[in-house]
Amino acid sequence: MFAMVLKKIGGPLQAEERPDPLPGPGQIRVKIEACGVCRTDLHVHDGELPDPHLPIIPGHEIVGRVDLLGPGVTGFSLGERVGVPWLGHSCQTCGPCRSGHENLCDAPEFTGHTRDGGYATHCLADARFSFPLGEKGDSAELAPLLCAGLIGWRAFKIALRSAGRVQNLGLYGFGAAAHILAQAATKQGHAVFAFTRDGDARAQDFAKSLGAVWAGGASETPPEKLDAAIIFAPVGALVPLALKAVRKAGAVVCAGIHMSDIPSFPYALLWEERQLVSVANLTRRDGVEFLRLAPELGLRTQITRYPLREANRALADLRAGAFEGAAVLIP
Repeated sequence: MFAMVLKKIGGPLQAEERPDPLPGPGQIRVKIEACGVCRTDLHVHDGELPDPHLPIIPGHEIVGRVDLLGPGVTGFSLGERVGVPWLGHSCQTCGPCRSGHENLCDAPEFTGHTRDGGYATHCLADARFSFPLGEKGDSAELAPLLCAGLIGWRAFKIALRSAGRVQNLGLYGFGAAAHILAQAATKQGHAVFAFTRDGDARAQDFAKSLGAVWAGGASETPPEKLDAAIIFAPVGALVPLALKAVRKAGAVVCAGIHMSDIPSFPYALLWEERQLVSVANLTRRDGVEFLRLAPELGLRTQITRYPLREANRALADLRAGAFEGAAVLIP
């Protein structure tokens, strides 16, 4: 197999040939057709997530086909197309797992962070944490759904639960996750207000093309109060701005796995029963629900394809905001 490997935090990924991996009990081997490039991959690269396992093959928005079954695997067949997400394994015995919150597992494994991921031609995956994808849709276009789509969907559900009634939904940071969620929310009757980098007219036009009723810079005040806001950009300074933009009893959801420090802000921004909550990882239930709903809603991802060997360029372009939507590596 061929892989792009992170050997040193902050260093370039290195091309490497390895023996083809063999699946252990409960595992499948996946021949990868596409792997999305997620902002979380940048956090792994930059050492912003705890307990890095180096060397590591990044990537956790994996679409491919089962080409080998480990002992005891049932429910999958050779050649079947599957998706492999960020949550690669949970213990199923700790308190969070037993209470239905496997996304908060005390001993989790994460694809592309603590176990090798999808910047490669092959990967191993826990069959229980892999999703059947069927044959509808292009593999590269499906790849961003495996994290950008899933975390956006979980954040959206938490926003609805926290705020109660959500007509006006703000999305701060209009990248891979927001461009998927904007479509889902719009098609379900919510008005989307998109917040981009100040002055980024291209991203604002992109948001409007996907149904946003308003798009502006992150420092701007929207024309109407928001019922809820979801922050995808890893910028803590956006939290006070979002709290200021939501109505009484509204909610602000921080959807990133990493965020810069939140600056101090006056209590008045949180008062009147506004809620500030975070999203952590995903559950398999989220995946099954969203991946079933995505084709029903006709969600489309806008992608920029890169050859696998150009993974470093894809990461650099993501960091620079050089494309709209999502980047996807093709082996």
